[in-house]
Amino acid sequence: MSVIRIIVLWMLLVGAPGFGLAAGPAEAPAPAPQAGHEEHRLTPNALGLGPHGGSFITSSMVVTWIVAAALILMVRYATRRVQLVPAGPQNFWEWLVESLHDFLEGIIGPELVKRTFWFFATIFILILFTNWFGLIPGVGTIGWGEAPAKGFHVTYPLLRGGNADLNMTFAMSMIFFACWIVWAVQSVGVKGVFLDLFGPKGDTTGVLRLLMIVVFFAVGFLEVVSILFRPISLSFRLYGNIYAGENMLESMGRLVPHFGWLLPVPFYFMELLVGIVQALVFMLLTAVFTMLICVHQDDHGGAAHGA
Repeated sequence: MSVIRIIVLWMLLVGAPGFGLAAGPAEAPAPAPQAGHEEHRLTPNALGLGPHGGSFITSSMVVTWIVAAALILMVRYATRRVQLVPAGPQNFWEWLVESLHDFLEGIIGPELVKRTFWFFATIFILILFTNWFGLIPGVGTIGWGEAPAKGFHVTYPLLRGGNADLNMTFAMSMIFFACWIVWAVQSVGVKGVFLDLFGPKGDTTGVLRLLMIVVFFAVGFLEVVSILFRPISLSFRLYGNIYAGENMLESMGRLVPHFGWLLPVPFYFMELLVGIVQALVFMLLTAVFTMLICVHQDDHGGAAHGA
């Protein structure tokens, strides 16, 4: 159960950078909708709290705080009396952690998973429960707004899906990027990272080897560009899927008058599945990116690192 405690403590570090980024100057309040405007959708950026959205605390920050605090309390409750034969909440958390550990061990190897499991498990659990929290009724529909002729509409919500904010997803991606650099240097060293990116591959000799050195050096620059874009692609993939899902639920709820509570129900089940898939995809991509730099072909899937 010590693994769970490490995971819970790291959740605070994962959430903290997102909070700072979310309060940046780019998060200016969106203008209030004009009277008679019928199009209501989730704004691309998370708005500040208050009737005019002027607070530095955004709605997505509040959701992230709530999810992190709830996870900490649940795990503390489950581990208050650790039993040799787990039952109830302890059994659930041990099953979740052990399942994630065995799953990742089969992908990146036993030695690498010992050093990186705390991050991958944390990122999966935090993303999953943040995605699911955004589906709770009241998220996005409670807050400050206007009361036009056709009914009240929330312009500045109190709560907003944490991963429907690009600042949060980008913060998690940048934390992974920093960890990736540390793990790469620890595994192969600075020289090893340089050779992995720019070094020639194969057993060529003579003039052909000189040509391959030039070719692989050029390929290395392309690989560096690809690595630098990984945090961007990771953040936009998660943000885009969650943002689109919440907009879809918003549209379904307003499509048919007087039946807005019923029409989105089937889509809620789909979004539950999307929440799991997106958490799994984020975790798997970060794990594979780490394996590519830390585990080489001569390691036989990571076995050589543990030898």
